[in-house]
Amino acid sequence: MDDGSPAQRRTARPARSARSARSARSARARRGAGRGPVLPHHRRRRLIALGLAAAIALILGAVVGSGGGTAKEHGIAPAPLGYFTRLRALAGSGTGSLGAAEQTAEDAAINRTLAYTPYVRIAGSQHREIALTFDDGPGPYTPQILAILKREKVPGTFFEIGVLETYFHASTSEIVARGYPIGDHTETHPPMSELSPAQQQSELLEQTSKIGDYGAPFPRLFRPPYGLWNSATLKLLKKYRMLMVLWTVDTNDYQLPGVAAIVHSAVSGAQPGAIILMHDAGGNRTETVEALPLIISALRAKGYKLVTVPKLLLDNPAPRNQDISGLSGGS
Repeated sequence: MDDGSPAQRRTARPARSARSARSARSARARRGAGRGPVLPHHRRRRLIALGLAAAIALILGAVVGSGGGTAKEHGIAPAPLGYFTRLRALAGSGTGSLGAAEQTAEDAAINRTLAYTPYVRIAGSQHREIALTFDDGPGPYTPQILAILKREKVPGTFFEIGVLETYFHASTSEIVARGYPIGDHTETHPPMSELSPAQQQSELLEQTSKIGDYGAPFPRLFRPPYGLWNSATLKLLKKYRMLMVLWTVDTNDYQLPGVAAIVHSAVSGAQPGAIILMHDAGGNRTETVEALPLIISALRAKGYKLVTVPKLLLDNPAPRNQDISGLSGGS
């Protein structure tokens, strides 16, 4: 007997059908539980679905995280620098680079040397290392000297004159770019022992200002023109924390003795810790330019490594008693 209206009957029947459908699905599921493993293509579909779900979750997490504070605020460690990024940093010249660390170490070596001697003419003999030094530049031959050093992969130490920067400062900029040290060789190349203390100070500081205009740091090294100095010179060097660098071997290249004579002087006087004196300016330096590659080749054949003066002092601390009796100088 039907005691409801047609509308009520239409509403009731779908509800019963829904319950029947759920019962039927439950029954099929119970029957399917004993039918064996899920078919492979079904498993693949499920794995794909799970993978998509995981990917969506990651994307949503990234979107939410981008507006939810920094990694540090969430206690997440930052990703380490990439391998090649770290290599570039080490190879550069900034803080944390190998170049900066080496420069700091060399600067400390100069400080240690100054603690017991105001000048050096030779470093220690701990390693077979020699320093090539060049005076009186920059000048018209300096680019050729630099080209040889670059080709031979050898560094140099340069002692420059301030007034020449006006004309040849491009070489100073290149020396700085290569990381070679530039020492003070005064502003106008006078015999320091013949000047008053005030005049000597002016010669020192005007040169430092000139090279500083082209990127050179305040020099830690000084070489007196003509090898002449006095107690006032040493007092000023102490004030400005400069080490006076003399030489072990003078090639006398400024006298134009011939290429063979220049090479012979450099090679025959070579010994561990030696400082070799040459000139890249101050006159005709064609013989020096021609002799330099021969000197480099001969020294290498004898097992010497060529380094800068600061590196020489770092690797081979100078003897405390520096014999300068064979050199010209002041009191």
